[in-house]
Amino acid sequence: MRLGNVERGDGLSARLLYGVVRAVSGFRAPDVVRTLRYRPHLFGRPHSAHTHAVMRGPSEWSIGERELFAAFVSHMNQCHF
Repeated sequence: MRLGNVERGDGLSARLLYGVVRAVSGFRAPDVVRTLRYRPHLFGRPHSAHTHAVMRGPSEWSIGERELFAAFVSHMNQCHF
């Protein structure tokens, strides 16, 4: 089940972005993009900040290792994003 506002965009800017993505790529915007853009103050910005801290913050792993690990996990989850 999808929330209508998440699917079509919660506001004009999201609808325009999704239209441009579809026009340029021929595909609908990925679900992760739609989720992050839906009420960004509640989920999108905090989640993006956390992801940035994990991927670029201090770590014993290099940025490349973290990116490779994220790509592997996405592949295993059959996520094309």
